[in-house]
Amino acid sequence: MRLLREFPNTTGSFGVLIVNPLSLDDVADRHLARILELQAQQNGATEFLISDHHRITYAAADEITSRLAAGFASIGVERGDRVCLFMANVPELVLLCLALNKLGAVWVPICTDYRGEWLRDAIVRSRCKALITDQKHLPRVLDVRNALSDERLVLLDGDSGDLPGVLTYRQLLDHEPYRFDYTQHDYGDTCAILWTSGTTGRSKGVMQAHNNWIRSTLLGASLQYTLRPGDIAYCALPLYNSGSWLTCVIRAMIGGIGCALEEKFSVSHFMDRVKHFNATQTFAIGAMGVFLMKSPEREDDADTPLREAGIAPMPPELWENFERRFGVRLNRSGLGQSESLLHLNQEHTDIELPTYCLGLPPPDMDVRLFDDEGRQVADGDVGEICVRALAPHLLFNGYFDNPQATAEAYRGDWFLTGDMGRRDPATGGFYFVDRKKDAVRFAGRNISTLEVENVVRRHPSVRDVAAFGIPSEVLASEDELKLNIILEEGAALVPEDLCAYINNCAPHYFVPRYMDFVRELPYTPTNKVQKFVLRQAGVSADTWDLKQSGYIVKK
Repeated sequence: MRLLREFPNTTGSFGVLIVNPLSLDDVADRHLARILELQAQQNGATEFLISDHHRITYAAADEITSRLAAGFASIGVERGDRVCLFMANVPELVLLCLALNKLGAVWVPICTDYRGEWLRDAIVRSRCKALITDQKHLPRVLDVRNALSDERLVLLDGDSGDLPGVLTYRQLLDHEPYRFDYTQHDYGDTCAILWTSGTTGRSKGVMQAHNNWIRSTLLGASLQYTLRPGDIAYCALPLYNSGSWLTCVIRAMIGGIGCALEEKFSVSHFMDRVKHFNATQTFAIGAMGVFLMKSPEREDDADTPLREAGIAPMPPELWENFERRFGVRLNRSGLGQSESLLHLNQEHTDIELPTYCLGLPPPDMDVRLFDDEGRQVADGDVGEICVRALAPHLLFNGYFDNPQATAEAYRGDWFLTGDMGRRDPATGGFYFVDRKKDAVRFAGRNISTLEVENVVRRHPSVRDVAAFGIPSEVLASEDELKLNIILEEGAALVPEDLCAYINNCAPHYFVPRYMDFVRELPYTPTNKVQKFVLRQAGVSADTWDLKQSGYIVKK
């Protein structure tokens, strides 16, 4: 495992914690690397990043990131350059990202489920100066390396062995600290690019500014949790996900508390790991909460240090039972997305709202519901949730290398979220209704049916396919993926073989739960599939079911 022997205060017992949240009223301080610097100065002995192998204080993290920044500079990484990270949830990932921000460079985390064409496409479209991976994910990188450009490859753990030109994390670290001058940076600078899951077509790179993260944390996540000496936020979400940074890593930085990073979520071990890290706070997606509730009850379920949890969206009928079973207070709901990290929550009103209400806009954001012609709908009616920033650098900086998609995301000053909602005339509270365009949301992921179909159509036996969602038996806000497939004339194909094909060339969650081979699909006169007809038909006794088959999905 990676060692940090150069900094002896990064391992060992807990530091002495004095909770030290930052106000950040001065926009000059609204820079992720500046926040780390401030906490290192004021709260340096407190442990910031925690894992099974490391306990890294704020002071040590500041020193390490300065050395890594110098290492990046030595290989030509400059202000505005992008560096991709394709690796597990470990403290080094956070340190590398903050080091890049000290240079004014941009970090681009890549989904670790990607392989083959998906991985190559994400790296190539990022136009990165360097690519960082670990031993676990290195084989996937080597599989596509010939199709890449001249990205410098950096290996996190172990040595480069027989790989020519490959740099190691230790070599990056072996530099005199870079002297970060935050006055040369702006709170509106792009600090990260997070690739969307492509729910309405090809995935897009969301350019996020420092202030997007910081403002959303100050007006959202930081208000939802209370701070006490010794608090530790437990993060089991992947670090290519905006929610993990917003609710755990950056919130911990601003609050001056610790953040325990888990490499992978486990239902059966979740609460044991909470105890292991002595974690008092956490955030999870709704499906994770449902899975925890479905796990076998134990006498010590509530015997944990966990005090507060954000689980979104949590089904209302499970809310009180979850709190009672696990002895934890659940935070109220809200709404955001990568392009607009926070545009609704319940932290800015004195009105008592139901737990499942999305809340009201923060004071710096205008949120309204419009129809397709741009007319505001009446309270109680359904419309698209659209947001308008009332201050600079609240929304994303656009889609990377895609000005057309950026322009199409706006109608005048209004950003079109693609989510449908309604506003209660009595309280002014917003409620989520549905997603505007076809997508399947499963296990917290938004899966583009278009991209699933593009993969399946490449199979030589498939003439056409429709991918769509069937309501989940577990969580009402999620779907199970179903495929209706027309085969080529005379072709024979069994579902398990198609699953293996999908599994080998696309993210594992593209493997469907259900499958039907059909003779025709319900087309419109313009040759588009009427998916609402397929959803209404649902599944039958003859539908192939992954859970009833012998196929095991490779993850």
